[in-house]
Amino acid sequence: MLVLDRVVIAQDTFRLSADFTVPRGDRVAVIGPSGAGKSTLLSVIAGFFPAASGRILWDGQDITGLPPGRRPLSILFQDQNLFPHLTVAQNVGLGLRPNLRLSAAETRQVGEALARTGLSGMEERLPATLSGGQQSRVALARVLLRNRPLMLLDEPFAALGPALKGEMLDLVSDIAVETGATVLMVSHDPGDARRFAATTIVVAEGRAAPPRPTGALLDDPPPALAAYLGR
Repeated sequence: MLVLDRVVIAQDTFRLSADFTVPRGDRVAVIGPSGAGKSTLLSVIAGFFPAASGRILWDGQDITGLPPGRRPLSILFQDQNLFPHLTVAQNVGLGLRPNLRLSAAETRQVGEALARTGLSGMEERLPATLSGGQQSRVALARVLLRNRPLMLLDEPFAALGPALKGEMLDLVSDIAVETGATVLMVSHDPGDARRFAATTIVVAEGRAAPPRPTGALLDDPPPALAAYLGR
């Protein structure tokens, strides 16, 4: 279970409060106007930016003061964070060992993650030779290999076309179900939220609201979300 206990995020004139719980295994969309603080919220959960006050807990453990590498999570960004000079297999292997000194068993794990994400046979390719969808799959394979119970997705598939984006969302859903991972996904697209997430957090007007059922929320949005959606 992920708990944000009276968290306040502040930077210059920006301020965002968050006080909510996400049950373990839930898939949650994070939606709201540009600049409202969606990506910042994920950065604070991941430990890349400190909260001004409040606590972040995972399964009852206070992780507020832990550095990013010690938090029980993986984060997937829009730019995928692939190293251009490393092969597909090496980029994925970083999920296990930053020095890439993999054992035979770990090398097999890399192969299994590549197979799970549809990348078998591409182990020696460089990222520049891949399509956008294939690059997304490499980044997802690395997240899969890390096997962390919490996944944070910061619009990683925004640059993909509708059909490919839908395919990637379905793949993440399948992986989340198989592994029991809790997933928070930032998106600007309400269609993505409906497809992927049973509940949705609205970030607007200085507040990250507790998760609400996605369908009901989007069918009858609060004023700030309605304005963002153009209704």
